[in-house]
Amino acid sequence: MVSAASSRKKSLWYLFLVLFLGALIGSALGEVIGLVLPQGVVREFFLRSVTGGVSPFTLNASLFTVTLGFTFKLNVIGIIGVAIAGYILRWY
Repeated sequence: MVSAASSRKKSLWYLFLVLFLGALIGSALGEVIGLVLPQGVVREFFLRSVTGGVSPFTLNASLFTVTLGFTFKLNVIGIIGVAIAGYILRWY
């Protein structure tokens, strides 16, 4: 028997995965569209992005070293990709 807490946790991970994939595919598509378009306002619109994240943190132990950090770069098409992924998520 599956408890309500575990099914909610699973659906939360599924939601995160779908939205992350939507952002990833949308951002990649935005970069490709930006490379194909000629110089101009439209190209700048597609290439403009917001970058954020956490700078790398290094933990140096005697046996091993671990470095953790992440950076994300989201453009306009990435935001549209997240919106489309959220819309598709409503049906599944």
